[in-house]
Amino acid sequence: MEDWPNSQPNDASYLRIWLISTGAVGAIFVIPFAIFFLVSDLGSALNRTIFLRALPCIAIGLILAIVAGHRAVWFLRRSTERIARAYELARVRERERDLAQQELIKRLKEERQLAQQKVQFESQLAEYEKYAALAQLALGAAHEINNPLLGILSHLELSLREATTDDDRIEIEQCIEGTKRISQTIRGLLNYTRPDPLLLTRINLTRLVDDTFGFLLHQPLFRGIKLEKKIPADLPEISADANQLSQIVMNLLLNAAQAIPDGGSITISAQKVKFADSVEIVVSDTGRGIPADILPHVFEPFFTTKRGKGTGLGLSISQAYVRSHGGDIRIDSLPMRGTNVRITLPIRQEGHAMQEETEVIA
Repeated sequence: MEDWPNSQPNDASYLRIWLISTGAVGAIFVIPFAIFFLVSDLGSALNRTIFLRALPCIAIGLILAIVAGHRAVWFLRRSTERIARAYELARVRERERDLAQQELIKRLKEERQLAQQKVQFESQLAEYEKYAALAQLALGAAHEINNPLLGILSHLELSLREATTDDDRIEIEQCIEGTKRISQTIRGLLNYTRPDPLLLTRINLTRLVDDTFGFLLHQPLFRGIKLEKKIPADLPEISADANQLSQIVMNLLLNAAQAIPDGGSITISAQKVKFADSVEIVVSDTGRGIPADILPHVFEPFFTTKRGKGTGLGLSISQAYVRSHGGDIRIDSLPMRGTNVRITLPIRQEGHAMQEETEVIA
């Protein structure tokens, strides 16, 4: 009896019909006799005989009513259990759906990040391929141009000595200046595409900046420009290539001086980076600044806004030197508010050997 209702779709309808019909049969058996006994006198022999003969019918009606009640209680219990199971199943399915949605969102984010990284890697790869092609071009151009260029320069210098008029001398000097610019461009290309191995020494930045200032101070470009140095005395020495670091500082000072047409100031400051084993060097000027549309291109080779006055390799070479030291270079600038060039260099060069005869620039 306990397994009589199955989990078929028509169980509930069948049971409701069965309960109604069973209750009706019980009512047919019981109700007439109940009315009869209520209105009759059971003291007579006839009524007692009718009562005794009606007892089986009454009993059957009561049994049917009890069975119907039992079935109703059982059906309600089973229905409650099924509702509870359905509710629990719905909650489980809802949790599974939420987990699936979270997993889907997570995978979509991961795919988006992978797509962004792919774009970045492809951009870096294209940049490296461009630099590799540029390196091959530079090496080939250096071998093809450098030797005949030296011959042309020697011939021009001899012609300058033999010149008899001022016009001839001016023309030859212009040719010599153009030839030297070509030679300088070739040397810049070679330095950019094939930098020499690092020759590490312990460098005192105060002494290095003083030496650079002393070299540039009497140059015509720096007339009317105030050079300032703000380097603490307790700044630790750093391991670096002295020639490359000196060229970096000189390139930045030359760029800053060219951006100050009517006088101004250039400041070199340095400090140890907090919570890091590195130092930050900042070259600041009060010049014209760099427009926002030009700023992203300043490290590109041959990019220059100084037509006829530069090769566009100074910042590119400086960036290559800084990166070879494991450092970073950044530029902050606003038009008519000056420029700040920030260089971060590690204090020690891990994985690089120092020179056997260590030179301390101090």
